[in-house]
Amino acid sequence: MSVRFVIDSLDFVRNESERHGKIHVAELTRLHSYLFDDDGELTYAVTGLLNGNGKPILRIVINGTLNLCCQRCLGKLEHALGVQTDLLLAKNENELRLYDEDDKIDCILASNNMNVMTLIEDEIILNLSISSRHPKDKCSSESLNNSNQTTNALSDHPFAALAALKKTH
Repeated sequence: MSVRFVIDSLDFVRNESERHGKIHVAELTRLHSYLFDDDGELTYAVTGLLNGNGKPILRIVINGTLNLCCQRCLGKLEHALGVQTDLLLAKNENELRLYDEDDKIDCILASNNMNVMTLIEDEIILNLSISSRHPKDKCSSESLNNSNQTTNALSDHPFAALAALKKTH
């Protein structure tokens, strides 16, 4: 990643800091395996604040469009990304373990050397579907025709009758 955005997380919250900007999708290298292409850019905002209980949190907001790879036709699938996450900052390992027991709380360990771009990329990946795909009637017909040709080529296979049964059930 060409942009390195490092903060002292607790100091960031104490000062009620806020940073925002744009990230080119091409810079999010761990995200590439989910993408059809790396075109476009995303906007982000990171804010340090205290929650209703006076606990330090980082609020991360990410918006934009990603071109995912449809798992059905392998074509381009535009995905509108709208992420807002509040991450509670644990001051030590014991506090982190305590918060990790509650599934309703997203908690990370506070750090004086936290790479926020890595955190943003983590949140994007966590908010993607496991199997992104178009609705059946929206998939690329060329890819579907290719899969039908493959099915026809396999019809001479001894288990072709089982594949036909699978389609009917």
